[in-house]
Amino acid sequence: MTSSPDFTALLREAALRVTRPRVAVLEAVHAHPHADTDSIYRAARIELPEVSLQAVYDVLSALTEVGLVRRIQPQGHLARYEARVGDNHHHAVCRACGTIGDVDCAVGETPCLTASDSHGFILDEAEVIYWGLCPTCAASRPPESTQ
Repeated sequence: MTSSPDFTALLREAALRVTRPRVAVLEAVHAHPHADTDSIYRAARIELPEVSLQAVYDVLSALTEVGLVRRIQPQGHLARYEARVGDNHHHAVCRACGTIGDVDCAVGETPCLTASDSHGFILDEAEVIYWGLCPTCAASRPPESTQ
């Protein structure tokens, strides 16, 4: 069994003041990987009923800025947040239901992929999104007929 992170310590290590909204939002992101802002807001309100939607947006911005939370936004989807940071992993997104799963780095070290031409940039991250159908959606589709 894994223990919950010490959210107060994480905030202090990131040089952020410890506030109830920050703790509630950080707990929500850890409990609900790849959740959108509204889902995080609803989860945070369970612990802190008086937290406002604007406060959740502000906290997510601050947590993202200091690297405690990662913001991802696959094309055509709302921004999502996750607590898995610092390992440059990628994501698989279901085209039918929008479920998102983590995909570990394909090969090597950060940035996982080597660009054919960096154009002089010092690259430190590669973002890859795999698109397809999750197991549930794939199982509910009729088999494709062959002609």
